[in-house]
Amino acid sequence: METPQAPADQLRVGRLVKAHGLKGALKIELYTDDPAARFVPGAVFSLQVPTSSPWHGKTLELKELRWYNQNPVGFFVGVDDRNAAETLIKAILWVEHDDDASSEPDAWYDHQLMGLKVLRDGVEVGTVSRVEHFPAQDLLIIDTSKGDVMVPFVGAIVPEVNIEAGTLTVTPPTGLFEEIPEDPADAEPAIASDGDAEPDADADSSPDADTTEPNAG
Repeated sequence: METPQAPADQLRVGRLVKAHGLKGALKIELYTDDPAARFVPGAVFSLQVPTSSPWHGKTLELKELRWYNQNPVGFFVGVDDRNAAETLIKAILWVEHDDDASSEPDAWYDHQLMGLKVLRDGVEVGTVSRVEHFPAQDLLIIDTSKGDVMVPFVGAIVPEVNIEAGTLTVTPPTGLFEEIPEDPADAEPAIASDGDAEPDADADSSPDADTTEPNAG
């Protein structure tokens, strides 16, 4: 499956998840803590879409952001009906690098994460080589001595990112960075081969003899 490439040195702020109504509106999944600042009329977004998409290499300008049942819905320039909106489903929205990004907690650019030393229990286990962005979650690709390891970029597994120190701390589940040793209790017991059965000492191996005396004629 083709993996859309994320724009370099930009901040991911949302994803278009579903067409809304008949006038080209789209429901937005927000990846920013400050939508009022990011989603203003005239805001221009770079699009992360497959190369086969008609929107590949294009930008999207916001006309208006509305809220329906506490869900953000965007209206965009050039997206005038539901058919056009459906061509944008799953597109990821990115904005240009600016000085306000540092004000958003837990928001980093890809180039800030790449090259960070990855620590597990205080011990370095690898280096972030790249970041992969998917609709469900992001993945950190960690270069280790045993090859690449894909780590979900979620707080439960990556509790700390320290850009100043150049480190990233992970608390991965068992088996993510190493093979899980086999539990001896789970090993199959050796099965002894059956030998030839001992013959029954009481068995009469000779054919039955007819001991009946013939009648005298």
